[in-house]
Amino acid sequence: MDKGKLIITDEMHPILVEKMTEYGFKCLVYPHATKEELTEMIEDASGIIINSRMVIDADVIDRAGKLSFIARGGSGKENIDEVYAKSKGIVCISSPEGNRDAVAEHVLGMLLGLFNKIPQASLEVRNKKWNREENRGIEIKGLTIGIVGYGNTGSTFAKLLTGFNANILAYDKYIETFGNGIVKETNMDNIFDQADILSLHLPLTKETAFLVDDAYINKFRKDIYLLNSSRGKIVKTADLVKNLESGKLKGVALDVLENEDFDTYNSEENEWFDFLSNSDKVLLTPHIAGWTMQSKRRIAEVVSSKIMEFYDNS
Repeated sequence: MDKGKLIITDEMHPILVEKMTEYGFKCLVYPHATKEELTEMIEDASGIIINSRMVIDADVIDRAGKLSFIARGGSGKENIDEVYAKSKGIVCISSPEGNRDAVAEHVLGMLLGLFNKIPQASLEVRNKKWNREENRGIEIKGLTIGIVGYGNTGSTFAKLLTGFNANILAYDKYIETFGNGIVKETNMDNIFDQADILSLHLPLTKETAFLVDDAYINKFRKDIYLLNSSRGKIVKTADLVKNLESGKLKGVALDVLENEDFDTYNSEENEWFDFLSNSDKVLLTPHIAGWTMQSKRRIAEVVSSKIMEFYDNS
């Protein structure tokens, strides 16, 4: 049965087109399309699949007379005006199940890299510097890790931590009764009081935008380590730098930044980035936590199965 036109605006695993074509869609793949180009071609589309690059706002939605769904390859739907889409009867789909393992493993890798000074030690050895005492590490065992956000990635990260004999505290405003013998479900007051490490696993919403600012950081009784693999705009960079300078933040691992477009940086943003990039307390990666060879295929499989489920049940 002909399901109509499906526009795919980002690089996705080939299995997505294969599955969607078999299901009855005419797939049009435009991985480099601009928002303006998308607006011109979306009028008769039944669905659209995007990643983080494309923004689907009211202007785009208003041009889409036949759109049934908007699907996001990966987690988070902050680049979709979901409220407006729903008001038009358009279903919004995401696929965090596809890359939750990749994100969790990346965060664990960043934590181990930060604690054991692996990036700087590797660079020093390459430059024939054999500094052992200066690169003495820290063990996870016995520390308290606060996980804020216990959805797909937060819960998967907790599972990976279970073999390290750490104390795992988790808080999620919208999920309850998830605690078990290893992960303790708690509130933010206990995390502020007990955590040595804070790991963020939150969507970017009006509620979470710049949640982690100077006041938030200084609610922690201890000096802490911060891990952020969710969205850069959850953390206020100016306050991040301030608390790294003061020592309140003992170390930071960031896969995301408040502004990930270096070409648009102003002088203040350049100063913050220069500090972060030159600090041996900071580990940076370019928003790749969810990008593995396996997750690329898995995301495509999850997206396609959710689209087919939507059509089968409608």
